[in-house]
Amino acid sequence: MKEFTWKVFCETGSIDTYLLYKELDHEITALSAVIPYEESLEEPPFH
Repeated sequence: MKEFTWKVFCETGSIDTYLLYKELDHEITALSAVIPYEESLEEPPFH
């Protein structure tokens, strides 16, 4: 989604699209700090 938003911004120059891109970037960065990528792909252990 982030890459698509950047592509649309590059083609249109829309400020709103750029702001959406920055918001997505911020959310992805915040989530990756909370949930490391490798852990999110692991299946939960069965006890």
